[in-house]
Amino acid sequence: MSSNGFVELNDAATLEKFLKRSVETPVVLFKHSNTCGISARAHHEMARVKEPVGIITVQRARALSTEIERRFNLPHETPQVLVIRENQVVWHASHGRVRAQEVESAVAENSQQG
Repeated sequence: MSSNGFVELNDAATLEKFLKRSVETPVVLFKHSNTCGISARAHHEMARVKEPVGIITVQRARALSTEIERRFNLPHETPQVLVIRENQVVWHASHGRVRAQEVESAVAENSQQG
């Protein structure tokens, strides 16, 4: 994990390893575009999240981004944040709705379950 709390996810193997934790606790995925101003703002927000954040930079991991869309039946959006619990999306947001406080609230709310 990098010092800012991001865990770089580049392929299906790293995604699987990261998602395994979702059985025990919610995990956060962040799809990021390194060429988009809105995504840059969202990246700044996500750097404030206390939990580890799995980051998928779509320019470097397009196939993984597509796999996430397929697996969770969501349209492609960047920036996009998913909170996953037990391998299911329990909360998501995109574009200007990506806010650290809302992500942490969704994690906390879904930590209570189970």
